[in-house]
Amino acid sequence: MIGSIIGGAMKLGAGIFGGISAARAARKMKANIEQQKAENQRWYDKNYNEDATQRADAQRLLTMTEDSISKRNQQAAGAAAVMGGTEESVAAAKEANAKALSDTMSSINTAAEARKSQIEQQYMAKNDNLNQQLNNLEQQKAQNIAAAVSGAGDAGAGIAGAIFPEKKDK
Repeated sequence: MIGSIIGGAMKLGAGIFGGISAARAARKMKANIEQQKAENQRWYDKNYNEDATQRADAQRLLTMTEDSISKRNQQAAGAAAVMGGTEESVAAAKEANAKALSDTMSSINTAAEARKSQIEQQYMAKNDNLNQQLNNLEQQKAQNIAAAVSGAGDAGAGIAGAIFPEKKDK
């Protein structure tokens, strides 16, 4: 009888200790997932709101386009001076060059919108994954609580059975 009581008490203590340990581990996991969510949000805010025209690739493209336009404008002005061209032809060349710069900016903006869409998709996919991890963690926590309650009930019943054994009718 005493062995049954001690065994039941040990089972109860082990269940409580296991429950506390599992809860502690779940809190650490939740904190880690929450940190990942915060990092994901910072990454999204930084990259989504970035000015596309300030990126190195866009700056290089703009510089090359502006250099090309400047050279073509000088060539048009030089050709007009040497060949006796009209100011209208120089103005037409400058207008064509301005359109080229406008087209370059338009291309940069189009690429920026596609990049924003990709960033948003990556953010949403990772955020959904992290939320699913949190949901799984909460579900596991609920299952652990149910198992601990069941284990404590079984241990309590075992102790009670040892203290108050069933009387059999004779």
